[in-house]
Amino acid sequence: MRKVTTLFLKIAVFIIGLLVLALCIFLVPHLADFAAKLYPNIAPMKYLVFILMYGAALPFYFALYQAFNLLRNIERNTAFSELSVKALKNIKGCAFTISGLYVVGLPLFRLIARKVDPPIGFIALIIIFASLVIAVFAAILQRLLQEAINIKSENDLTV
Repeated sequence: MRKVTTLFLKIAVFIIGLLVLALCIFLVPHLADFAAKLYPNIAPMKYLVFILMYGAALPFYFALYQAFNLLRNIERNTAFSELSVKALKNIKGCAFTISGLYVVGLPLFRLIARKVDPPIGFIALIIIFASLVIAVFAAILQRLLQEAINIKSENDLTV
């Protein structure tokens, strides 16, 4: 059962990675061109969109890699290890980084939303909130896993 579940989650991680890659390849250039056309007097507008979107994609893919490693640890029955704690710590850091990038990019989304429908700014808020939820969840799991490892090592020493 565990093998099937982790395989399903690995496939889900891979599909999510492919979907975000497709968005980065096809949607981000159009969004950057659209923002540059909206504000032709702001010369680096196109590059700001690229920096924000691709800058957030890097920690996202690193977090996906860490999630894949975490699933591999679960398959190998080494979920209660320092490697798993480190993977959760990295996922937490990546989620905070993505949130931070989008918080810094909020004025950019506000400029775009001023000329088009406001849901663009709302989407940025959703991304920030989702990243913060993932970061907090990873932090809680990291702490719980670390405490479980400490209890396990204490029990191993007393026996």
